[in-house]
Amino acid sequence: MKSRSFSAPSRRVPVLLPALALMVASALAACSSTAEPQAAADTPHNVALTVAQRQHIHLLTMERSSFHRSIETSGVVDFDHDRATQVLAPFSGPVTEVLVSAGDRVKAGQPLARVDSPDFAAAAAAYRKALAAARAADQVAARDRDLFAHQAISEREHAQAQSDAIGADSDRDAALQALLALHVDPPTIAAIRDGKPVAHGQGVIRAPIAGTVVEKSIAPGQLLAAGSTPCFTVADTTTMWVMAQLFGDDLAAVKDGDAATVDAGGEGAAIHGKVTHVGAVVDPDTRSVGARVVVDNPDGALKRQMYVRVRIQSSVVHTGLLLPVSAVLRDDENLPFVYVLAADGGYAQRTVTLGGRVGDAFEIPDGLHAGDQVVVDGAIFLHFMQTQ
Repeated sequence: MKSRSFSAPSRRVPVLLPALALMVASALAACSSTAEPQAAADTPHNVALTVAQRQHIHLLTMERSSFHRSIETSGVVDFDHDRATQVLAPFSGPVTEVLVSAGDRVKAGQPLARVDSPDFAAAAAAYRKALAAARAADQVAARDRDLFAHQAISEREHAQAQSDAIGADSDRDAALQALLALHVDPPTIAAIRDGKPVAHGQGVIRAPIAGTVVEKSIAPGQLLAAGSTPCFTVADTTTMWVMAQLFGDDLAAVKDGDAATVDAGGEGAAIHGKVTHVGAVVDPDTRSVGARVVVDNPDGALKRQMYVRVRIQSSVVHTGLLLPVSAVLRDDENLPFVYVLAADGGYAQRTVTLGGRVGDAFEIPDGLHAGDQVVVDGAIFLHFMQTQ
């Protein structure tokens, strides 16, 4: 009989059942002289083996060890909210031309659509008037400063001229900000400033950030309402968020900075990422807490609303008993059990509780103790013997 110890979570214990058919045949021939009297069908009995049969049974001596848990769960892909934005109509009016399509890559400030907007026309006219008023007020203020220096006007007249100039300059700056709020480009503003003609009423909706046009919600002829009509969604899809679901004890095991891998299925390789935030609110529908995993997406393999599998490698150190997956069987009610070496030299069936998966092993929170010798290879043969 061979005994082994298991202390590292990454150690793999092969499942070897050599000469199973030969063992079963020899066991049937010898069970009348070597096996214990069969108990009632509903009472498991210890399995006794011959010396030759024991050579094919491999044991693991349970020891407490330190390990890092791997949490496997599902998640939903979303845009990186720090790199995505919905573009609302900055002014009212009918759309005259849509310049991009969904899927197009755009630069910050690039035109997306043109709108025949009275808001733009009014803002341009207000800026022209404010410019003219500011120029005139500045000229009067400069002249009055010279006159006041030569005592040609009163101090009151001088102060009034300076105040009028400051007010006119403020109105000019406010009119300029109104144009900027409408996403008017610098060349158009320069043309207005220089008194050159501009396209009558043609407002331009521009991309606020660089990225991909992932949604286009308008068409030519559609009437837009300033500040409320959604027109486009632009997102930088080279980085995505995966919102993983955490349940129960898994929540305490996941921290910001934990490494994660995302599996979108198919033949693509797992995508590596990192946990950047663990939510503080429980979803009332799923009873889960969201963990945000940031992943690179240079090839665009991840799409918004895609369901993926997520594995998070916890940085929290746990201590407990680890048992290879190969040692665990399940009964007719799908309850997990193992075989342990009994005091009489036989092999006893024992029900266990399975904790989290750690590599090729399960954490065993209940059912086993340090020092127990558990069958890791040959459990299927023992179960066959026990049920004959």
